[in-house]
Amino acid sequence: MKQNITVSLDAVTLQRAKQLAARRNLSVSKLLAADLAEQVDSQQRYDQARRQALNWLKAGDLELGGQYLSRNDAHER
Repeated sequence: MKQNITVSLDAVTLQRAKQLAARRNLSVSKLLAADLAEQVDSQQRYDQARRQALNWLKAGDLELGGQYLSRNDAHER
């Protein structure tokens, strides 16, 4: 189900949005909808990855230990 929303833009931004949409053969509405959908999807992927990483840390499934490099090993050429 699609639903309409109202967006208020200043005149300069609206004109630039129209030009950008025209270059992409889209309406301003479709341009905004595609951009907003991408931002929402990106945030959902980030949130999922963050939850997974936190779960790994809590479960102790990650090997985070190790030894520091010596100064000579770190600067070996």
